[in-house]
Amino acid sequence: MVSKILFKFIYPFPKGLPWSSILPLFIACNDAKTDYSRWENYGGTKDAARYSSLNQIDTNNVKNLSVAWAFHTGEIDTSNKTQMQCQPIIVEGIVYGATPKKNFFAVDGATGKLKWLFKPAEFITDSTPWWAGTNRGVTYWSEKEDKRLFVTVGPFLFALNIYDGKPIESFGNKGKIDLHDGLDRDNIEKTFIAANTPGIIYKDKIIVGMRLSEGVDAAPGHIRAFNVSTGKRAWIFHTVPHPGEAGFETWQDTAAWRWVGSANNWAGMSVDEKRGIVYVPTGSATPDFYGGFRVGNNLFSDCLLALDANTGKRIWHFQAVHHDMWDRDFPANPNLVTVKKDGRMIDAVAQISKQGFVYVFNRETGEPLFPIEEKLVPTEGLAGEMPSKTQPFPLKPKPYARQYFGENSINTITTDAKEQAEILTKLKRIKRSNLFEPPSKTGTMIFPGFDGGGEWGGAAFDPTTNILYVNANEMPWVMEMVDVEKPVTTGTPREIAHSLYFTNCSSCHGQNMKGNTDGTIPTLVGLKSKMNKAQVLEIMQKGRKMMPAMAQLSTEVRERIANYLLDINTPTHIPNGDVNSVLGQLSDSKTPSTNPEPPFIPFRMNGYNKFLTKSGHPAISPPWGTLTAIDLNTGDHVWQIPLGEFDDLTKKGIPPTGTENYGGPVVTAGGLVFIGATKDEKFRVFNKRTGKLLWEYKLPAGAYATPSVFSVNGKQYVVVACGGGKMGTKSGDSYMAFALPN
Repeated sequence: MVSKILFKFIYPFPKGLPWSSILPLFIACNDAKTDYSRWENYGGTKDAARYSSLNQIDTNNVKNLSVAWAFHTGEIDTSNKTQMQCQPIIVEGIVYGATPKKNFFAVDGATGKLKWLFKPAEFITDSTPWWAGTNRGVTYWSEKEDKRLFVTVGPFLFALNIYDGKPIESFGNKGKIDLHDGLDRDNIEKTFIAANTPGIIYKDKIIVGMRLSEGVDAAPGHIRAFNVSTGKRAWIFHTVPHPGEAGFETWQDTAAWRWVGSANNWAGMSVDEKRGIVYVPTGSATPDFYGGFRVGNNLFSDCLLALDANTGKRIWHFQAVHHDMWDRDFPANPNLVTVKKDGRMIDAVAQISKQGFVYVFNRETGEPLFPIEEKLVPTEGLAGEMPSKTQPFPLKPKPYARQYFGENSINTITTDAKEQAEILTKLKRIKRSNLFEPPSKTGTMIFPGFDGGGEWGGAAFDPTTNILYVNANEMPWVMEMVDVEKPVTTGTPREIAHSLYFTNCSSCHGQNMKGNTDGTIPTLVGLKSKMNKAQVLEIMQKGRKMMPAMAQLSTEVRERIANYLLDINTPTHIPNGDVNSVLGQLSDSKTPSTNPEPPFIPFRMNGYNKFLTKSGHPAISPPWGTLTAIDLNTGDHVWQIPLGEFDDLTKKGIPPTGTENYGGPVVTAGGLVFIGATKDEKFRVFNKRTGKLLWEYKLPAGAYATPSVFSVNGKQYVVVACGGGKMGTKSGDSYMAFALPN
């Protein structure tokens, strides 16, 4: 059965907002001219178009493109697989970005020569444990001669003088603020926060989101704006609503607002400056894969929010996943677009998703430009789980990634008959009848995978043709849930330590400590031959790569987990004989809290596992990565091509299969689409109208970042971070800039 809806408002407008302030939203015309020749924001411009009006490099001369300069950060760490995911911005000919170790730089856009380097660690003396994680860009603000660069590292937001990279001491506490503060919840000072995607500017405010834990220890993902001069909080929007706020009734547990975390924005935002609206995509509520203790649709998780950028008040919202159990966060900031629909031009917002959907809405009202249907979905969940009976499916645009793995879709290119039979046997055991098949202990297909589909690189929109360009992964993953026994309170120290490992580490590293199937989450088996206890404890305290810091755990708990991982003999008794204090402590803090204890979660995912062949290729037939052009006027695909290739398969005469890819495209007035992203470590240029490959270059390391396009002294450049370190590829430390020869 299908019940058709266009859109559902719970509260169409913020309570108390006068019609006089709402009416201009409906009559405003989008006559503000965006300067697409600049690249001063994450996504190029504040509408996140990832489009450049520069056309010096075009379809005729792109074959002559060559390296203009390379800036080497000198921070490559191959043993730790460092990465760079930063899309730099360019202001007055200077390129600003981040290094593998999360320092920040300014280099000359014409030569790549370093002008200054800012090392945040030298200015962090707080006792707050911090971990930088990834960094995807920086934020620029100016007013007359006051020009500032805002950078985030771990939980800290710094304001820097753009000319010398030094902290502006009048901002916050000597140049920085701690994003733990002002979240409207007690005792979260050691909770994991790492703001990895840059904020966005509206007038005198910087609006920011955060990356958070995905377990019961997560902080709330509230959206906040801070004054750019003082660092003082200007407003907050509670993504997990407080009593009396819109959406509170979508949580059956009326105390959920005091302990449920996330529903956060880690993907970035877009701003319509003419209308004063900021568009904020959010992620899932926690814990990710079991929602038995957060029954209800869980607003405002998995939503596209349209907020008044002045006040933070909600104007409209759309929820793409009700009661998320699949970690279907919105992965990228939306594109603000203008399209032709039913004979008239409409200013719209287009949001890509991990599922492979593009949702397109009227910017002012939230009305979908293409019908969205609420379809019945499977509801046989784990014990205590209450899945939503329906989920929204847009009828157009057509999904840009496959969403079903059928028995006739098994990879026959890199497998023989025996392995194909093994894959088929496994496939038949996995629940996969629907995109929203609930998590299970027998295994549930996540396809597109946990990373998407669409991912953080985002989509590019050409305002001259109304075509959207989006790359996607087509990698199947398998979610297998396992029972969680309550923490052991009696037994040997080894048994207690195993319980602590299982509770805190197994959802990523697995019950058997072997990590995931492609090695992106490393095995912990034999760890004692690779690290000593001090190194393990430091990683647990500060985090590393994709692993968040675990500073919220008590010192005693971290000690016991480290002993377990290193197979170190533990004491025969618990200090002070207090077993429950070891198992029950979430942190060393002794400050009384008004927050209730999070409930015991009876199920846990058994690691992030891709469905791979023995050769390491996806178990499904190609394409494994794609680049798609979508006409947003009609919702139809213009073209779709495989993105990336495996050299060993190409040498056998097999057409390009596509590869996993991370980082997004940019499109230019020169008729070109630039993109790195692929596992084969190449940088490519395609004809934007046909998808024909026009040029490619083998990079020193994979460009798992979105490029930037800019001009200095009349010369056009394209720059991209070559950080590597993902999908088993080598790490790199360079920013490569390309241009036409003089």
